[in-house]
Amino acid sequence: MKRKSLQGNPCPVARSLDLIGDWWSLLIIRDALSGTKRFSDFQKSLNVAKNILSTRLKGLVAEGVMRMEPAADGSIYKEYVLTEKGRALQTVLIALS
Repeated sequence: MKRKSLQGNPCPVARSLDLIGDWWSLLIIRDALSGTKRFSDFQKSLNVAKNILSTRLKGLVAEGVMRMEPAADGSIYKEYVLTEKGRALQTVLIALS
């Protein structure tokens, strides 16, 4: 059964849960706050299937929580970097821990 979307809900908490309501997204943000940037590093850390990780990262980018940048080492890889909106979620993760 597909989960009901809360996107149109007037409550900002409900709308936020529509994006980060699954544990993978929160764990991706946690790892990004710790310095993880590359797809392969997220996958190793979380031991998550590639298709699930790809879907969650695309969603986080689409919502402005993360952005993609060229790799800092000049390689052909891309890196996922938290935006200011994503870094603001650190408070939530600290409260959860």
